[in-house]
Amino acid sequence: MKENVLDILIYLFENHLDDEGPEPDQATLQDELAEAGFEPQQIHKAFCWLEGLSDLEGISPSLPKHPAQAVRFFSDYERARLDMSCQGFLISMEELGILDAISRELVLDRIMALESDEIELDQVKWIVMLVLYNRPGQEAEFAWMENVVFQENENTVH
Repeated sequence: MKENVLDILIYLFENHLDDEGPEPDQATLQDELAEAGFEPQQIHKAFCWLEGLSDLEGISPSLPKHPAQAVRFFSDYERARLDMSCQGFLISMEELGILDAISRELVLDRIMALESDEIELDQVKWIVMLVLYNRPGQEAEFAWMENVVFQENENTVH
């Protein structure tokens, strides 16, 4: 099965993260993912990605607040992995108030943590949603983003 880390994260979100019941432990989730056909190496990378997100969350409150008029320039490395539609999407999410400067940086960090050479817009949207899900006080922004992601998936013809 040729699945990547983001596919595993999406599977976890759709099957566990949005549930209100008790969360299964990591070993149980790993077994379930293996039974679903995901490769052990990719499962391990997905859990490392999630750990990286939670590690960053502890650091983010200490990051300085950026003035609203500050402009974020994408590095050469970021531009190489994010096409103009992805960059424009992130900028518009910040302009709309869905992402604040800290959330934007968390999103960019988690995008760069993926091993893909190029990231597609749908992937960026999922990462934005996963980051917002993990940020306290961002429930309204998460709900808005969740609506965007799932409405687009409903309109997709297979």
